[in-house]
Amino acid sequence: MEFFEAVGALGVGQVILLLVALLIAFGFEVINGFHDTANAVATVIYTKSMKPTPAVVWSGLWNFIGVHAGGIGVAFSIVHLLPVDLLVNIKSGRGLAMVLSLLGAAIIWNFATWYRGLPASSSHSLIGSIMGVGMMNAWLEQGSIFQGINWHKAAEVGVALLLSPVIGFGLAAVLLIVAKRLIPARELYEPPHGDRPPPWWIRALLIGTCTGVSFAHGSNDGQKGMGLIMLVLIGIVPAAYSLDMGSSSQDITATVEAARQLEQELAEPQLAMMMTALKDQHLANSRVERIARRDGVAAAAVLESELVEKVFDPYPGNDVVLATLDPLPLCRDVLATLDGRTSFADLDADDRWKLRTQLVELGASVRTLLRQFGDTLAEDRRKVLKSLAGQLAKPVEYVPEWVVMGVALCLGLGTMFGWERIVVTVGEKIGKTHLTYAQGGAAELVAASTIAMADSLGMPVSTTHVLSSGVAGTMWANRSGIQPETVREIALAWILTLPVAMALSSALYWLATFATG
Repeated sequence: MEFFEAVGALGVGQVILLLVALLIAFGFEVINGFHDTANAVATVIYTKSMKPTPAVVWSGLWNFIGVHAGGIGVAFSIVHLLPVDLLVNIKSGRGLAMVLSLLGAAIIWNFATWYRGLPASSSHSLIGSIMGVGMMNAWLEQGSIFQGINWHKAAEVGVALLLSPVIGFGLAAVLLIVAKRLIPARELYEPPHGDRPPPWWIRALLIGTCTGVSFAHGSNDGQKGMGLIMLVLIGIVPAAYSLDMGSSSQDITATVEAARQLEQELAEPQLAMMMTALKDQHLANSRVERIARRDGVAAAAVLESELVEKVFDPYPGNDVVLATLDPLPLCRDVLATLDGRTSFADLDADDRWKLRTQLVELGASVRTLLRQFGDTLAEDRRKVLKSLAGQLAKPVEYVPEWVVMGVALCLGLGTMFGWERIVVTVGEKIGKTHLTYAQGGAAELVAASTIAMADSLGMPVSTTHVLSSGVAGTMWANRSGIQPETVREIALAWILTLPVAMALSSALYWLATFATG
């Protein structure tokens, strides 16, 4: 209901822009469905545990359920890869161009790899696209590509994505070897015979693991587009979506109390000194970058050596970053904005946007503090700061139920179309022999467990990488042999995904900014 009310207040041009943007965003989820979820049904189809049509419908249903049960931790883990100044200025034309460019690049690469039948990672393509637009934006704004990415968050996500195929290969191989020793059921380690389904208990195991992977995929991958859809809504309809308008008076009171407590924490001498050091470092780095652009790298190197001795003239840095490094005024601004308020509806559109900006910058401030000095803080203080940051994020890091429902439907429907290309690759072309029941069960069980664990930690992992590498691991453990040509092609697609997505999104974003002036 609130969506239609918000759209009713827009002009015709804005409505068209919103509909096109949402079509692109939800289109990414449809492609994600038939691109990634094919991995979940490959084993049950090739072990004859389920017919193809019931298998993809079943998988689509559990993807739908997984999206609803998954929460939003992964959604905003993806959003936090973007630089904080983009999150603050998302309603600018350039902010929307960035979101649409990164989604467009991810869609192009996912569709291309699906067309080739390659199980490449939708997660890698999305994250590569985010990095590409962030770096291009930094280059256009500052002449330096390195300020356009939240590198700490990118490293966290990168580690999760790089480890997932290693874990998938290793654990699936170990699980198969252990199963052979502990479960002496000969039929478990044989390929299917014709079209005859496996014994009921094996069939139940394989359907159960397929269900687990589908649910885990929905709960993890389903979230990845949610945060970006929210950026589209916030950018085009900020009055309705910049804050969670469904927040109760108790929620607002909790936000006020968190801001007040954070103000007290940040006023402590230890934390105040840390924030001053971070601000000085940012100003110093800004001056080095300015000199590098104006006088060359050698001159910047000389200046940088001087800055080690703290001999420098302050140079204005990024305004948004500077705001995050001076959080006490932000706490006071939040308290002033919410003074006497019992509902966000009491704020006009400008004040809602102002409050969102303050809360986003406060969250970035605490994350920066914990990242740089977390090891030197007492455990109790770290926990308090994390808790306060989480409470302050609630009004701005939320997803309306209709967005969750839309993503769930798109992911579920996408599962039911176009699955066959990648299923053939996973089921027939990775190993030299037909997939056995035990191999399918081991690969699916490891994939479901790994994705569920990552989901609980709010980290994005690749369903494609975990399950495909799990199948390869079972082939290796079974001494079945691996088809080197297929594995090379898959590995090449995995290696190319990140740089190609970065290049595509950078190019699309540059074209968008060039076209709009």
